Amino acid sequence: SEHPESPSLCSPVFSLQVSNETLHSDQPDLPLCFQLTVLSWLPCIFLWAVSPVYIFYLKRNNRGYIMMSYINRFKTAFGLLLWVVCWADLFYTFHELRHGHTQPPIFFITPLVLGMTMLLATFLIQFERLRGVQSSGVLFIFWFLSVLCAIVPFRSKILQDEVTDTLRLATFYTYFALVVCELILCCFNEKPPLFSSVVTDPNPCPEETAGFLSTVTFWWFTRMAIKGYKQPLEAKDLWSLNLRDSSKVMVPKLLREWEKELAKAKAKSSPEEVEVLLANQRAAPRQPSFLRALLKTFGPYFLIGSAFKVLQDIVTFINPQLLRMLISFTNQKGVPDWWGYTLAFLMFFTALLQTIILHHHFQYCFVTGMNVRTAVIGAIYRKALVITNAAKRSSTVGEVVNLMSVDAQRFMDLTTFLNMLWSAPLQIVLALYFLWQNLGPSVLAGVAVMVMLIPFNAVIAMKTRAFQVEQMQHKDARIKLMNEILNGIKVLKLYAWEDSFREKVLAIRQKELNVLRKTAYLGALSTMAWTSAPFLVALTSFAVYVTVDENNVLDAEKAFVSLSLFNILRFPLNMLPQVISSIVQASVSLKRIQSFLSHDELDPDSVDRKNTAAVTVVNGKFTWAKEDPPVLHSINVMVPQGSLLAVVGHVGCGKSSLISALLGEMEKLEGEISIQGSVAYVPQQAWIQNATLRDNILFGKPYDEQKYCCVLDACALTPDLQVLPGGDMTEIGEKGINLSGGQRQRVSLARALYSDADVYLLDDPLSAVDAHVAKHIFDNLIGPEGVLKGKTRILVTHGISFLPQVDNIVVMVDGRVSEMGSYQELLQQNGAFAEFLRTYALEDLVEEDELIDDENLFPDDALSNHTDMVDNEPVINEAKRNFMRQISIISSDSDNLRPRSVRRHGCSQRKAAESQDKKKPPEMEKLIQAEAAETGRVKTKVYLEYARAVGPVLSVLICFLYGCQSAASIGANIWLTQWTNDAATNQTKEHVHMRVGVYAALGIAQGVLVMMSSFTLAMGNIGAARQLHFNLLDNKMRTPQSFFDTTPIGRLMNRFSKDIYVIDEALPATVLMFLFTFFVSLSTMIVIISTTPIFAVVIVPLAFLYIFVQRFYVATSRQLKRLESVSRSPIYSHFSETITGCSVIRAYGRHSAFVLMSDFRVDENQKSYYPGIVSNRWLGVRIEFIGNCIVLFAALFAVTGKDSLNPGLVGLSVSYALQVTMSLNWMVRMTSDLETNIVAVERVKEYSETTTEAPWEVEDKKPPPEWPTAGNVEFNDYSVRYREGLDLVLKGLTLSVKGGEKIGIVGRTGAGKSSMTLSLFRLLEAAAGEITIDQVKIAEIGLHDLRSKLTIIPQEPVLFSGTLRMNLDPFDRYSDEEVWKALEHSHLHRFVSNQPSKLELECSEGGENLSVGQRQLVCLARALLRKTRILILDEATAAIDLETDDLIQSTIRTQFEDCTVFTIAHRLNTIMDYTRVLVLDKGQIAEFDTPSNLIAQRGIFYGMAKDAGLAQ
Repeated sequence: SEHPESPSLCSPVFSLQVSNETLHSDQPDLPLCFQLTVLSWLPCIFLWAVSPVYIFYLKRNNRGYIMMSYINRFKTAFGLLLWVVCWADLFYTFHELRHGHTQPPIFFITPLVLGMTMLLATFLIQFERLRGVQSSGVLFIFWFLSVLCAIVPFRSKILQDEVTDTLRLATFYTYFALVVCELILCCFNEKPPLFSSVVTDPNPCPEETAGFLSTVTFWWFTRMAIKGYKQPLEAKDLWSLNLRDSSKVMVPKLLREWEKELAKAKAKSSPEEVEVLLANQRAAPRQPSFLRALLKTFGPYFLIGSAFKVLQDIVTFINPQLLRMLISFTNQKGVPDWWGYTLAFLMFFTALLQTIILHHHFQYCFVTGMNVRTAVIGAIYRKALVITNAAKRSSTVGEVVNLMSVDAQRFMDLTTFLNMLWSAPLQIVLALYFLWQNLGPSVLAGVAVMVMLIPFNAVIAMKTRAFQVEQMQHKDARIKLMNEILNGIKVLKLYAWEDSFREKVLAIRQKELNVLRKTAYLGALSTMAWTSAPFLVALTSFAVYVTVDENNVLDAEKAFVSLSLFNILRFPLNMLPQVISSIVQASVSLKRIQSFLSHDELDPDSVDRKNTAAVTVVNGKFTWAKEDPPVLHSINVMVPQGSLLAVVGHVGCGKSSLISALLGEMEKLEGEISIQGSVAYVPQQAWIQNATLRDNILFGKPYDEQKYCCVLDACALTPDLQVLPGGDMTEIGEKGINLSGGQRQRVSLARALYSDADVYLLDDPLSAVDAHVAKHIFDNLIGPEGVLKGKTRILVTHGISFLPQVDNIVVMVDGRVSEMGSYQELLQQNGAFAEFLRTYALEDLVEEDELIDDENLFPDDALSNHTDMVDNEPVINEAKRNFMRQISIISSDSDNLRPRSVRRHGCSQRKAAESQDKKKPPEMEKLIQAEAAETGRVKTKVYLEYARAVGPVLSVLICFLYGCQSAASIGANIWLTQWTNDAATNQTKEHVHMRVGVYAALGIAQGVLVMMSSFTLAMGNIGAARQLHFNLLDNKMRTPQSFFDTTPIGRLMNRFSKDIYVIDEALPATVLMFLFTFFVSLSTMIVIISTTPIFAVVIVPLAFLYIFVQRFYVATSRQLKRLESVSRSPIYSHFSETITGCSVIRAYGRHSAFVLMSDFRVDENQKSYYPGIVSNRWLGVRIEFIGNCIVLFAALFAVTGKDSLNPGLVGLSVSYALQVTMSLNWMVRMTSDLETNIVAVERVKEYSETTTEAPWEVEDKKPPPEWPTAGNVEFNDYSVRYREGLDLVLKGLTLSVKGGEKIGIVGRTGAGKSSMTLSLFRLLEAAAGEITIDQVKIAEIGLHDLRSKLTIIPQEPVLFSGTLRMNLDPFDRYSDEEVWKALEHSHLHRFVSNQPSKLELECSEGGENLSVGQRQLVCLARALLRKTRILILDEATAAIDLETDDLIQSTIRTQFEDCTVFTIAHRLNTIMDYTRVLVLDKGQIAEFDTPSNLIAQRGIFYGMAKDAGLAQ
C-alpha cells in the first residue's frame, strides 16, 4: 500500500533477485516473489503448451469411451476443488482491494492463471475418459511438476515464525494436499474402454493397458520375467502381437505407399515418351523408389524415437557439468551442505532421466525395425505370388528367400543404428565444445590421437575379415571330412585305418587353429586400442595443456570433467564405422528388394470369366516373356460344357503351355481366352505342401467325410493310406518327400477332384503312375463313366489307349493346333494324328508279339509300360487280350506294389527316426538347462571343466593379468588425483615432468597389460578348443560300432560343427567381454569404497538386487531367443514352398489364403521377438537404475565426507561411478551369453566320454609280425549279440577251418552271416566262447593288430574324398610299383593310366566320380595290396554288374590261392566250386560240408540250389 505506483510485478518489498540469503545460509529459502512467479507458472506453462497438440492427438485417436469410475469421479472433483481454491485466493485479493489493501499485481495474476489451468486439467481428465485413455502421461507430468514446485513454498510456510495471512495459508495447504492426491490418483489405471479389442484377446499384451509409470519403466514386462524364471517359457505363454505391429496392419500400409510410388513413376513416363525410352530403358531414371515408400510408412513413428535420441544426447552432457560443480563445491569451504546434496540428487535424476529416454528411444527403433521386417517380408511374399514367369526366371527361389531372410534382417539391424548417423557427430561436436571450454585448444591434440586410431582399427577389421574367410574354408573342409569319416566309420574300423584319418582331421584342425591364433593377435591389438584410446587422448591433452603455458594448472575440476567427457566421446567414435558399413549393406539390400518389387505382374484380366461356352480361345498368340518369341500361335479351341478334350502331340510341342495359357500364366500377345466358372488344375509335377495328407487334398475346403472317401477311392489312394504310418493324418515332408512319385500325382488329382470346380485342366497326370493305376483313374475319374463326367475336362496325355474314349482330340504341332476332332474323324483324315498313332501303335504291336512268344523271359517293366496299348487294339484277339491283362495284373500287383511299399516303409521309418532325433535334442537341451537353472552346481562343474581345458595355471595367470591391468588403470587415475592436488598446494611448476612421465608410464603399462591379458586369454581359449576337439575326435575314433548304429549322424555332426564353432569363436569373445566388464565394475567398487568406506554398506543390497534381476533376465531371455529361432524357419520354408507351387495356388484361387498363412507365420515369429526386445529394455532400465544408485551414493558420501576428502578423490570416485552403468549392463548380457555358450563345452564333453572299444594295441600280447602263417580259423562254442539286452545272433558256433580252405557262407536274411564276419574283426565282442586264429585267441590281442592281419572286401564299396592312392594305401606303406601291380590285378590299370593325374586321381565324396563297378574294383585292389592270409568277401546283394562280379571272382581264385577265404554268397554259382559250404539258420550251423555232399543230402542248401536252377 505504500508504493501503489510501483511498476514492478511484485513490488520492491519482494525482489526477484535470488539474494545471498539463498546460497550461503544453512537454511536456504527462495524469495517469495520467485515462489509466486516462476514456481507457480512453470506447470501451467507446460500444460498450456502441450494441451493443443494433445487434444488434437486425442481427437484423431479414439479408442472408445471409458465408464465413469470412482477414481475418475475423485479426479474430477479434486480438479474442480483446486479451481475453487485458486479462485478463492483471487476473490480474497479483490476483497482486500475493496478494503483498501492494494496487493501487488502478482496476487491477481497467479491465482487467475492457476485457476484457468486447473479447469483445463479437469477438462482433460474428462476428455481422456471419453477418448478411452487409461493412463495419462501429460497429466502425470503436470501434477508431478505442480507438487515439485509447491514443495518450496510449503517448506518456507512451515518455517515462517509469525503467521500474518491465515486465509492464504489455509488455501495453500488445501491446494498442496489436493495436488498430492491428484498425483497419487494419477498413478492408478482406468479400466479398458468399452468394446476395445483387448477384452476379446485371450492373452493380450499388457502394454496396451499399462499405466504411464509402468510404460516408462517397462514394469508391465515383469509378469513374463517371473513366469520365465519359474519354468521355461513356451509358445503359449507369449502375448498376442499388438494390432499395430501385425502384418494385417503393417503390410498394407507399406504397399499403399509403394503403389503410390509406382503410380508416380508410371505417370512420369507418359505414353508418347515410351517409344523413345524403350531404346534407352536403362538410362531412364523412372524407377519407383522403395526407400521413399519406407520412409513415408515408418518415418513418423521412427522420428519419435529420434526425438528421444536428441533429448538423450543433450542430457548426457549435463552430468559432467554437475560433476564440475560438485568438485568446486568440495573445494570451497563454508558452502552449506544442502547445496551438495542437491547436486548429488540432481546427478541421480539426470542419470535416471537419461536411462528412461535412452531406452524409449531404443524401444521405438527396435519396434520400427521389427515393423520394417514384417512389412518387407509381407510385400515380397505378396509379390512372389503374382510375378510373371519371365520375372521368376531372373531370380531363383534361393535368391528370393534370401531377400526375405538376409535383406529384411539387414533393414531391421540398420534401424537400430540409423540414429547414430546424426547423433554420433552431434555428440562429438558437443563433447568437443565442452572440452574446449575446459582445456582450450590443447584438446585438439587429444582429438588428433582419436582420429589417428580410426584407420588403425579399420586396417585391423579388414585383416580380421580376411582371416575369417580363410578359417571358414578350413572349417568346411574339416566338417566335410568328418562327415565322410562318420558315414564310413565301419570301413575304417574293418581296415584299421582310424589313425590315418585322425591325422588328416587334426592337420586341418591345426590350420584352422593357426588362423584363429592370428585372429587372436589382431583381436588383442584392437582390444588394446579400444581400452587405451580414452587414456591416450587424456594423456596427450593434459600433457599439451600443461606444457603449452606455464600458467595452465591442471586441477581436479578440469581433469575429471575432461575424463568423463572423453568417456562419452568413446562410444560415438566406435559406432560411426559400424553404422556406415551397416548403411552400405542395407543400400545393396534396398536395391535388390526394389528391383524384385518392380518386376512385371501377371495380368489378372487376360482370361475372361463371363462367357457362355465352357472354354474358348480365339486366335490366341502367347509367349512366356514379352521379349521371347511366341510359343503358341493362332490357337483356336472351343470346348463345349461337360465334354472331355484330349491334347496330344510330341514332346515340346506346347501342350503344357496351352494349359498355362488357359490359366492366365502366359503373356497374351493377341486374341482372347474365356473360361466359365471355377478351375481345378493338376500340374505335370505334382506340388505337395508340407502339411498332413488330408490338408493337401482339402486345400482349404471344409471336410465332408462322404465326399472325401469317394475322392480317395476314385484316385486309388485308399490302399496307400493303410501303408502310411498315420493314415491320412500323416505329416508329409517338404516337396512330398515321403510319398512316391505316383502317390504325389494321385494326391494332386484328389485335390482337384475335391475342389469340385467347373473346368478341370489336367496336365499329363497319368504318366507318373503305373499302368493299371492309370487305367483305374481314367475309368473312375476322368473318362466318360468317371466321377467327373458332367464337367469340362482338358486332358494332356501321352497314353494312346485312352484316346478312343474321349469326346475331342486336339493335336498340337510346334505351338499350333494342327488338327481337332473326334478319334474316328482324325483317323479318317489320315493327317498328323494318324501318323502319330501309327508310329506309337506299331512299336507296341511288335513288342507285344515278341512278348507272347517268349513267355518265360517276361521282363516286367516292358509289360507294365505297354499294357495300356493293348486295351483298345481291335487287332489282337480276345483271348490274347485277356491273357495279357491277367499277366499285367499279376505282374503289376506283385512288382509295382511291393517295392514301393518297402520303399515307403523305409522312408517313413527313416522319417520317424529323424523326427525323433529332431525332438530329442531340444528335450535334452531342456533337461540340461533345467538342471542348470535349479542347481548352480552343474554349471560350476562345467566352468571348472573349461578352466581345466584352458589349463589351471593359465586360468589363474589370466585372472591375475586382468587384475594387474585394472590396478594399472586405477593407479593412473590415482596419480592423476595426486597431480591435481598439486594445484591446491601450488607446487605445480616443479613436478610437471615427473607427473606427466609417471602418468604416461602407468597408462602405457595398462595398455600393454590389456594386450597381454587378452592375448593370454586367447591362447588359453585356443588351447582349450584344441584339447576339447582332440578328446572328442579321439574318443569317437575309438567308440564301438554299436554306438554309431544307435546315434544319428546328424547329432554327432552337430557336436563337430556347431558346438566346436561355439568353443572356437563365440565362447572366447564372450569370456573376454565378461572378464573385461567384470573387472571394470570391480575396480569401480574398489575406488569408491577406498575413497568413501561407508559405501560398502550400500553395496550389499545393490549387489543382491543386481543378481536378482540378472537371474530373472537370463532365464527368460534365453528361452525367448530359442522360441524366436524355432519360429523363424517356418516362414522361409513356407515361402519357398509357395514359390514352387504358385501356379497351383493361383489356379485354385487360394492366393489370399496363402498370404494369410504367411502373415500368420511372420506374426508368430514376431510374437517371440517382441518380448525379446522388451526384455532387453526391461533389463536395461533396472540395471541402469542400480548404476544410477551407485552414482547417487558415491556423490552423497563424497558430500558427507567432504572435510576429509580432497577434490581429486571426489572427482575420481564420482567419475568412476558415472561409467559403471554401461559395464553393469553388459555384464548381465555377457553372463547370459556365457551360460548359453558354456553348454557347448558340456555337450562336447558328454560325447568325449562315451565308452571306448578294446585297446588298439596290447603291448605284452602282441602277435608275431608274420602271424597268421597258416590261416587256420577255429570257432569254439562262439555266441555273440549286437548290443546289451538284445538276443544272441550267433548261438554256440563250433567249427574249424584249415588254412587255404575256401568257405562259402549262405543262409536267409538275418541268419547271422554278416555277424560272423563282424565277429572275426571283433566289431562285435563275444558273448561266450572264443575264436582262435593260428593258436592266437583273438580276444586277447589289440584290435589293430587283429584287423590289419585280416582283409575284407565289403558289400558296399566305400571311398573317401582324396586321391586314389590315399584310398588304396592311406599310411603310405607300399611303393608305387606295388600299387600299380595291385591295380593291374584288379583290372583298373587301363582306367587309371588313362587319367591325366594317374594315381593322384581325385575321388570325390563317396567316390561319386567312379562307377559302382569301379568302386568295387578299388576295394579289390585294397585287398590285393594288403595280401593277408585270411580274406573275407561280402558279396554285393544286388548284382552290380555281372562283369565286375566275374572279374572279382577270377582274381580271387588266382591271387588268393593259398589264403583262407570266407565268402558270404548271395548267388550260389560263385561258391559251387568251394571246398566247403556253411549253411546258417537262425544263428546256428544247419549244414556244413562240400557243395556236392550238401546237394546229395537234399537239405536247405539243395532247396536254395534248386531255386537258383543249379540243381535238378
